[in-house]
Parts: sequence; structure tokens; C-alpha cells
Amino acid sequence: MEQMKKRKINDAPAYRLITGAFKRNRGGMTVADVVARTALPLDKVRTLVNDVADEYSAHISVTESGEILYSFPSGFTSKYRGFKAVAGRALRTIGGALKTAAAALFKVWIMVMLVGYFVLFMLIALAALVLSVAANSSSSDNRRSDSGGGIFFASGIFNFIIRIWFYSELARAIEGPRYGYAYNSARVEKRPKGKPLYKAIFSFVFGDGDPNANMETRERQALIAYIQANKGVISLPEFMVLTGSSGSEADSLICSYCAEYGGMPEVTEDGTVVYRFDDLLLRADKRDRSFAGFSAPLAQLNRFSSNTTKMNVWFCVINSVNLIFGSYFFINAMNSGHILTQEHFNASSYLYGVTYLLSKHFVDNPLPFITIGLGVIPFIFSLFFWFIPLARFILLKHDNEKIKLENLRKSAFMQIWDDPLTVKASDIKSNLKEASPKNMNAARERVIKDMGAYSMPDVTVDEKGEAVYSFNELEREKTALAKYRYSLSTPELGKVVFNTDE
Repeated sequence: MEQMKKRKINDAPAYRLITGAFKRNRGGMTVADVVARTALPLDKVRTLVNDVADEYSAHISVTESGEILYSFPSGFTSKYRGFKAVAGRALRTIGGALKTAAAALFKVWIMVMLVGYFVLFMLIALAALVLSVAANSSSSDNRRSDSGGGIFFASGIFNFIIRIWFYSELARAIEGPRYGYAYNSARVEKRPKGKPLYKAIFSFVFGDGDPNANMETRERQALIAYIQANKGVISLPEFMVLTGSSGSEADSLICSYCAEYGGMPEVTEDGTVVYRFDDLLLRADKRDRSFAGFSAPLAQLNRFSSNTTKMNVWFCVINSVNLIFGSYFFINAMNSGHILTQEHFNASSYLYGVTYLLSKHFVDNPLPFITIGLGVIPFIFSLFFWFIPLARFILLKHDNEKIKLENLRKSAFMQIWDDPLTVKASDIKSNLKEASPKNMNAARERVIKDMGAYSMPDVTVDEKGEAVYSFNELEREKTALAKYRYSLSTPELGKVVFNTDE
């Protein structure tokens, strides 16, 4: 989950006093200690302490007397202020803008290169074909025999592309009666508009964006819904379930929620830390917010492309044509160099010779243009065009494994929280593809280890030799939480006592 933005501090002088008091007592202080050090009102200290804890990543612990102790083991480096924080935000903003602009230009460049070179090479092949046919029509049988290989190369790829196009159009014509007007039949459904070419190319090369861009918002909504459905109270293990965070990550994140949504840590009679968000209960909308208990949102897996397989194959064919032509022109430019007369043409360099002679009408020395413009650039671009999707495919597999592990962590934490006393690794599983890592055994052990870092389990071995984990402290915390919630009453808005229309 991304870091939430710090809310505006209403009383900056009091906030600075409280921060200064904590800096002079790094061992930790309770709210009462802060009041004694600053002489500020108790309610104000209770409110602002949450902001300090959020900004400086406080560690919250409970004393034997049941008081909450705030300490700052990481020091007082602000997440929101200071040169480092401001510079970081500025760099991220500038970097984001530059990245967006560069990505847009890069995408346009790729589209122009892919389609532009393909069209250029097809025109060159067509011109060579027309010239070869004209030359062979007026030449002797011997000359036609000598240049036959050149004619074949000049027309081979062009004819191949035309055939593919023809069969594609033929197949489309066969499908035609489903759309528009069928022969001797009534009007049928119109053909749906397809994806624009540039979007299809971008989808193949760059994918379709992050499907989990709104994940933070979804998690917030799930957390708020759960808090509202449970009398405004949430525990750290429940927070871990809903976010998939480890104990240390959840400890820091929940401080941000307290600062953002007016939460307050409290200690139950049993010594369990809970977090109360009473202000979130004052709702006019009385609809049920329980969502059948936990509703931890799961991240979606990344897709390689939203294109059809046929469309992606077409892009590969077009890029292959560019690669073949680029290789051909570069190799022949190195071998043949300057073409002086028609006699220098042979079976392997006929297309190159025609291109060279045609280029002389536009440039004095066609060799650099052919070598670089028609050889090196399209060759390198074609390799580059394949490298990006290949690298992205490999990275997507890695990222999807991380997503599966995070989703499994949420599901497994929920299973552990439901029954903390008899946890087996083999019981941790999911029927969802989004929560099924490739190495499930290692993922299960990782999940148990993450929960064990928060609450150390007792380990026994059953009759089958499998380890059984008993999170006794987690069970005690769960019981204390249920008892605490039972003792609370849900605040009500009450009747309307003032209305602007009255």
C-alpha cells in the first residue's frame, strides 16, 4: 500500500511542542508524559500524538499498567517534511511528468517506425517487381534467365504479404454475413468497431497499464467498511488480514490511518491494543457494511496484452518483414557497395541494385542512406521491438508471482485469524489463480513465518509428522477483542435539530 498523504495540522505550535517533547525523550512517553512536558490540554495531546506517530513512524507498545507507550526507534526523520521529503516529492513529480511525456513520444515513434518501414519496404518491393517485369518483357530469353533469382527475391516477400492479406480479407468476407447486410436477407447487426491500430501496437509492446492502480483505494474502502461494521474498532491482526501487511508494516500503516481518519489506540482490560475510529460510526447511511465479515480485496494479475492472438501474430509478421529487409539491405550494402550499371546485378542483389538506382534520384550517394536508413536502423529497431515485449513478459511472470503471494498472505492470515490454535501449512490454500503461487509450499512457510513474526506460535507434530502451529497469544487477543467490542455501544447521529430549509 502506498504512503497516505499527511493531513493538515490544525494547531502547528502545539504539534511542534509535542514533537519536541518526544525528541527529548526518545525512550518513549505516554500521553500523560507529553501533557506533563508541554502543559497542553489532554484532548489536544491525544489528537496530535497520532499525527506525530504517523509522521515519524512511531512504535506503539503497552506498559504493564495498560498505558500506551510511544517510542521512535528510527529517529525523527519526517515522511512529509524536510529537504529529503520535499526533494523526493519534487523528483517524483518531475520524473512522473517526464516519464509520461517520454512514454508518449516513444509510443508514437514505435508506431511510425513499425508501420512506416513496413510500408516503405513494400513499396520498394513493388517497385522492384514492376521494374523486373518490365525489364524481362523487353529483354532476351538469356537476360531473363540471368535475372530470374533477383526477380524471385524482389517479389517473394511482397507476394507473401499480399497472400496473407488476401486470405485475411477472404476470411473476413466469409464472416461478413453476420454483420451489415447479408445476401438476400434482412439487415443484421453491424460489425463492432475494433481497437485503433496505435492502441493495439501499444498493447502488444507495453501492455495495458496497471490493473491494480486503484488498489490503495480499494483497501481503504474495505478497511473503513470493516471498521464501521465492527463498532469502530480494529486490531492489528485484522489490519494485517485486510492489507496483507507484515506486523511491522501494519504497525506503521495503522498510524497513518489514525492520523487520516481520527483513530485512537486504546488498551483493553486484558492488555490488548485496539484502534478506535468513533468518528467513522457517525453515519447517516444505515446500510449494512459488514460485507459478510472480512472483505480483503485481492489484486488482479497482469495481462500481457488485451489484443487477440491473431493481432499479435500480425505484429510479429510485420516486424519480421522489417527485420528481413533490414538485414538484406545491410548485408548487400557491405558486399556490393556502389552499384554502377545493370551488369552488376545478380540473383542475390537485384532488389538492392534497383533500390540503389532509385535512390540516386534523391541523394547523390545512396550507399550511406541504404546502409543506415534501410539497413542498420530497421534491423536494430526490429530487435528492439521484440526485446521490450519479451522483457515485459519475463517481468510480468515475476510480478504476478509477487501478486499471488500477497493475495495468498491475505487469505492465509484470514485462515489463521479464524482458527489460531490448529494451523497447518497444508491447510493454507486457495482455489483462486490470483492467490496460487507457483511454489505453494515455500509460500505457505513464508506466510506462517510472517504471522509468527507478530505472534510467536507453539509448534507440535501430529501423528502424520506434520507441524501444527498454535498461535495462543493470537487466540487470547481475539477473545479480548470480542469481549471489548461486546462492551461497546454504537453511537447514533440522533434526530435532526436544525435544518436550513426550516
